[in-house]
Amino acid sequence: MTSADVTYERYEGAMAAERLDSFLPAYEEIYREPPYSEGPSDIAQFIEHYVVHTRRPGMRLVLATNAGEVIGFTYGFLLPSDTGWWTNLDRSLPEEWTRETGARTWAVIELAVRKQWRRRGIAAALHAALLDELKVERVTLTVRPEPSAAPAQSAYQAWGYRSVGMVQPWEGAPVYTAMVLALAKPATETAVP
Repeated sequence: MTSADVTYERYEGAMAAERLDSFLPAYEEIYREPPYSEGPSDIAQFIEHYVVHTRRPGMRLVLATNAGEVIGFTYGFLLPSDTGWWTNLDRSLPEEWTRETGARTWAVIELAVRKQWRRRGIAAALHAALLDELKVERVTLTVRPEPSAAPAQSAYQAWGYRSVGMVQPWEGAPVYTAMVLALAKPATETAVP
């Protein structure tokens, strides 16, 4: 099994909603591992969120498969103009930087590869396929802080993301590092803090 044996398939909108069952076993396997240690209630919550996410503008899912088996996946969508994405950061950022238009920022919600397929460039290929042809200024994501997610943090930094602060998306949620990747210069230049 080599990374050359991997196929990448992209689905958008309603087509992404139809693919949940194909990648759910991979999700369950990956997120059962530490540091996540997810159980049945976490999986049920993920399914609920995914169904809602598939209705978001710009929703896109990419699956990495080998011999018909999903070995990795990633998905995300456009941040709406009324998003709360930036409100729980541990630091203040300029309003012109956090202002969303519904077409400015694309959020990566999940990016995961099964353990036996890691370190083969599959995550990078999934990420590239996910962002291919996006017409946005920037991409954002959250990742658990080091050391629990050191490999993911290193990969995101190597792909050009940089930290803009720590965030706890909702009460009781883990604290994450919020990261941003600039894709295009905004119409009015505002330095990222």
